[in-house]
Amino acid sequence: MSNPIFADAPGGPDNALLAHLGIELINAEVGHAVFEMEIGPHHLNRQDSLHGGVIATLLDVACGYAGLMTSDKEPMGNAVTIMLNISYLSKASTGRVRSTGTVTRSGRSIYFASGELRSETGELIATAQGSFKRSASTGRT
Repeated sequence: MSNPIFADAPGGPDNALLAHLGIELINAEVGHAVFEMEIGPHHLNRQDSLHGGVIATLLDVACGYAGLMTSDKEPMGNAVTIMLNISYLSKASTGRVRSTGTVTRSGRSIYFASGELRSETGELIATAQGSFKRSASTGRT
């Protein structure tokens, strides 16, 4: 976890789901976030490919975290997912995957983000578009 702001972020190191899945924050900055995960046997479905729910989680956190920082001087805020649309494009069953999220439009409380999940060879596995609502609650994205 190379980004020190992650320690104070909602869903920081104490996020049990991300920790359980082995999802790691690589970078978070205003309008952009990157997560990675090494695919293990527990991430696979019955067809021995990365489970759609794991793909959705990777894209949700990347898109969600992309909008949590509104300034370089402010700590990460909180947000909830309003809508997440995913297109599953190809399979992966081994190696490391990287999800990236980028804010495409932002207002005071609602922001929109797009995301990509790629294999370590750069193959596009899935894409996402979502809308998220910033909040003052301690809920997690």
